[in-house]
Amino acid sequence: MLKYDRMTIVMHWLTAGLIVVMWLLPQAIDLFPRGSFMRSTLLGSHIAVGFLTIAVLAVRVGWRASGGRNLPAEPGWQGWAAKAMHHLLYVAVAAALVLGVTNAWVRGDSVFGLLHFISFAPGDRATRRLIGGMHELAANAVLILAGLHGAMALAHHYVLKDGVLRRMLPQA
Repeated sequence: MLKYDRMTIVMHWLTAGLIVVMWLLPQAIDLFPRGSFMRSTLLGSHIAVGFLTIAVLAVRVGWRASGGRNLPAEPGWQGWAAKAMHHLLYVAVAAALVLGVTNAWVRGDSVFGLLHFISFAPGDRATRRLIGGMHELAANAVLILAGLHGAMALAHHYVLKDGVLRRMLPQA
């Protein structure tokens, strides 16, 4: 059975883990009052993990384009669907990340007091809501697509029993 190379596997699971962390952090932000240390720490962490994810995604795309093992797709509609899902995931993740940076810029956020975004729309609540809503929509799209991706991997493993999932698991 063909397997993905170690770098491709590491980048896949690192991306998945970072996306989970990026989703969890803002879920906890509203538990704390505006202006509190915990709220700003969670927001700063969310933004920092977002920048780390941008770097990982850039490395991942570069690796995949240049040296990563691209396994042949399944024939027929399954191969087409798998490729479409991967492309949709990349586009959705990239959109969520770009909109996240834009959101931080619109709001004038700070990351641990080390990186300050100068707000390009100070006091413009409509723009803040628009960009924030688009960022949230893109993030939700990533979660839905990733959930479908994971469900299909499990279906391949448990229903079709074709070994597709094992290609992306770390070497034992």
